[in-house]
Parts: sequence; C-alpha cells; structure tokens
Amino acid sequence: MATAGLTVDEQQAVAEFQQSVVAPSMDKLVILDFWAEWCGPCKTLTPVLEKVAAQYADKGVILAKVNVDENKFIASQFQVQSIPTVYAIFQGKPVADLTSARTESQLSGALDQLLEKLPVGEGGEQPQQDIAPLLAMGEEVLVEGDGERAAGIFAQIADMAPDNVDAVGGLIRSLVMAGHLEQAEKALSDLPDEISGNPAIERARSTLQLAKDKPDDSALEGLRAAIDANPKDHQARLDLASALIASGDHDGAADHLLSIIAADKDWNDGAAREKLLSMFEMIGLEDDWVSATRRKLSAVLFG
Repeated sequence: MATAGLTVDEQQAVAEFQQSVVAPSMDKLVILDFWAEWCGPCKTLTPVLEKVAAQYADKGVILAKVNVDENKFIASQFQVQSIPTVYAIFQGKPVADLTSARTESQLSGALDQLLEKLPVGEGGEQPQQDIAPLLAMGEEVLVEGDGERAAGIFAQIADMAPDNVDAVGGLIRSLVMAGHLEQAEKALSDLPDEISGNPAIERARSTLQLAKDKPDDSALEGLRAAIDANPKDHQARLDLASALIASGDHDGAADHLLSIIAADKDWNDGAAREKLLSMFEMIGLEDDWVSATRRKLSAVLFG
C-alpha cells in the first residue's frame, strides 16, 4: 500500500529527495538547484552556487542539485517552469526563492538574511515539517482528481509518520476518491479514539459519508425527473444534492441545497443546511469556494 499509485521511478524520486534534501534540511539550510545538462545559464550559475555554499558550510548551508530531465516528478511538484530555478529549503519547506540571485554578492546577501531569521543548526527537528512538502504534494494530486496516486503518496507519508493525522485523513479521502469505500471505512474504524475527533479525521469522515450517499445512474435520473415534476419535492432535491456531492459537482449540489434552505430552512430539522455544512467540512473550511458559498448561505438565511 505504501507504493500504491506511484510509479517505480516516482517512488525512487521521492525517497531520494527525502534523503538528499528533506532530511538534511531539518537542521541545515539547503540551497536546492534545479538544472539540466543542456542549460547554459545553469552552467554559469553552478560555480557561483558551489563557491558560496562552500563559504557558508560552517554556518549550516549545503547545496543540493536536481537534474530536471532525470527528476521530472520532483520538478513538477515544485512547479518548475524554467531553469535554473533555485530555492532555499529549511525543515522540509521552501523558505525563499533564490533564482534571481545570480552573483556571489546577491546570493551571500540572501543567505545572510535567511540565517538571521532561521534557527539553522539549532536542532529541534520537527517531523511534521519534515513531511510538509509531501503532504502538499498529496493534496495537489487530490485536487487534480487522481485518488489512486494520492493514496500512494499519503500512504508513504503515513509510513514515515504514523501519528500524523493530516496524512491519515488524506489517505482516507484519497481512498474515497479512488472508489475504495470499504478500505476507507476500515481505515477510519481502526483509528484510535484520541484522534477520531481531529478536524482532519472529521473531514475524512464527512467525505466518506457523502460518497456513500451516491445512487446509481438510473436513480439519479429519477431524482432529476421527480424535481422537474415537483420543484417542491425537498427530499428528492436533497437526495440529488447528495449524489452530486459524491460525483464532485459541488456547485450543483450547493444550488439545490440553498434552494431547499431558501424555501424552508427548517425542513426535516434543517437537513439541507446540515448537508451543506458537511460539504464545507469535506472540502475544507479555508477553501475559497467554501468561503463564497458560506456568503450565499448567509444571504439566504439572513438577507
């Protein structure tokens, strides 16, 4: 399961990046250089990076290089559009874009500023920061709609940090997206009680529950027909909204739920509002779409 959804090359790329960049960055400042053999500016910049990194070695600075032709997967995760691209990495996270620093003085000045602000060399490793880039990678793949691949990424993170609730929650949501509802339900039921109420787990639970509400295609068409025949059939509209959530049509689901709330906000003990709030939790309360739809809900309730 730890490798599900990733190709062999991608698995190797993640492991090598973890070893050569993420792990050292826990107490050092890593200059991460994306380059290629055919890149002329890269060949000009390399001696500058190597010289400055050597000068700052006793201050906890090291240089790591990623050949974009050999490591396209890693380059894509950093959204590298052109080369050379240079980042400063500390405790697993990019802390500065150094691409514009092309001279010794520019690079030294940028490093001096970073070293004044960051506790480089002071220890205190933080495992959750260690895996932050991989968590972001998993979330990005989820947004792209590739549940299988996201599950592989989150499973690898869970192997590295079994107590990380964001990784566990991401894995469950990935399994749901990939259609593995039974696996997701088992993973959820196996969780210890002390983390079952964590927001990341609640989000995963909501995702699973909403996915289980999805009817088959014939039932979906029947619900649409029922609403066309009787626009006041709130139950059919609620069931259709649940199906649309499960299929990823958030706009359509929200429209139907807001329609029910506008007509009768207390119908069925506020079932439409509860469903909409569950959808907010599933998507993520900080999401821009959720913020915009919350405003629509407020306008319906209080406008």
